[in-house]
This record gives sequence, C-alpha cells and structure tokens, in this order.
Amino acid sequence: MKIGIIIPAHNEEKRIEKKLESYSPYFAKKNRTDNNNYSILVVINKTEDGTEQIVKNFMKKVRNVSYIKFKKGGKGFAVTEGFKHFLSKKFDMVGFVDADLATSPDAFYDLVENINGYSGIIGNRWSKKSKIYKKQGMLRRSASRIYNFLIRIMFFMKYSDTQCGAKLFKIEELKKIINKIFITQWAFDINILYLCKLNGLRILEFPTAWADDGNTTVDTIRASIKMFSGTLRLRLIYSPFSFVVRAYDKLPRILKLNHTIIE
Repeated sequence: MKIGIIIPAHNEEKRIEKKLESYSPYFAKKNRTDNNNYSILVVINKTEDGTEQIVKNFMKKVRNVSYIKFKKGGKGFAVTEGFKHFLSKKFDMVGFVDADLATSPDAFYDLVENINGYSGIIGNRWSKKSKIYKKQGMLRRSASRIYNFLIRIMFFMKYSDTQCGAKLFKIEELKKIINKIFITQWAFDINILYLCKLNGLRILEFPTAWADDGNTTVDTIRASIKMFSGTLRLRLIYSPFSFVVRAYDKLPRILKLNHTIIE
C-alpha cells in the first residue's frame, strides 16, 4: 500500500520543521511495521520566507520527504498539485494535512486505518467521540458552526466538519473528480466534498484528536467573509445561475471585490 501525505505550506518557516519532525519518524516506523510505503510531500506555494530551505535541510536527514514549489496559488491550488503528483506516481491513497500540529500523526493514521470501503475519510472535530486537547476561541468556534450550517443548506451535505485540515482519499476514486476541481482557496474543501457527492463517492466522517494552534495568523472575521464569498461563488457555479460568475469574471479588475477567491 502506497500512501501519499500532502502538507501545503505558505510562509511556514516557524512550523514546518516541527511538523516534519513529528510526521516523518512516525510514518517511517509505520512503513516498517505495517509494510506500507509512505511519502510526505510539502507543497510550497507563494512563500516569501525560509520554508524551502528548512525543508531542503530536513530532506538531507530523511528519505520519505520531498517538496515541490509554486509561485502562485492558495491552499486549494497546492493540494490539487499534490494530488496530481501522487496520481502520476501510482499511489493507492493520498491525503492532506495542515502544516501546524493540530492533527498529530497518529490522528492522521486513524484515517488510513478506518477508510475501509469508503472513497474517502475526513476528520470530524465536532464528534462526541473526538478528543479536543485545545479548543478554538469562542469567535472561531461560532464562525465555524454558522459556516457549517450554511454549507448544509446550500449544498445539502450532512457533514459536521468540512474544514478539518485532515482528509484522505483513495486514488482510484480521486481520479473521478480531480479534473473537475475549481482551484479555490477559501472553498476548496467544500468543492472536493461536493464533487464527491455529485459523483457518488462515499465519504466517512471520523472522530479525531485535535489541538488548536494558537499561533495561527488567520484573521477570523476576514477569513470568514472570504470563505462565505468563495462558497457562494461555488454554489453559483453549480447552479442555473453560473452565468453570474462568468459575467463577474469579465468585469475589469478595478470593479471586482478586493479579495481573491479563485487562485
């Protein structure tokens, strides 16, 4: 069994080494004990700090880590390019996880062990069986619950946690949707899950262990607005009103909203 793990990295010099130090030895050990072949791919995108050099230095010490680099794109772009990389290498499963330490390696491995007959599996921080070692602040928790409610209404999806940064898919199933993914930064997870729904792919939500990263640089209010805007755009694309998006795209840049939705 060949399993690829994607870590999207945008200006992650303060966190990427700790992430690799946590994941690399864990999965190297699993490689020996479970006879599975693991590869960790860091996808560096739009980075202006020392992330690349840190990854390069780490690669001198280990064999199961590599990286690719792009000068454009958000998280969605980075993960999609990571998908394409592993599809070309004939892996069996591929997943992605954020560069922080919110999801431990053993929590990610839970996805590997429990995907079973499903097309994919995603972490669920809101399950009663989940272990949350450090909660998000009240504002982020409230924004998350409101956003999830809107997702359920807009896309008729039952997932409790679409935004958990740990997801895993079977390659053969991922092939059915890879060329249909819109490269969105803020609605990327919704895009993938909705494509799975449209293509009849069964996705399992699984309780996870998770700890909030207090060092996040994300502005909750600003990010919430962008996520809603990106999600609304995605909903319009998959509707009879897709012409609204096409018309918007044709507007001069100066007339558009001052934020990037699609990278």
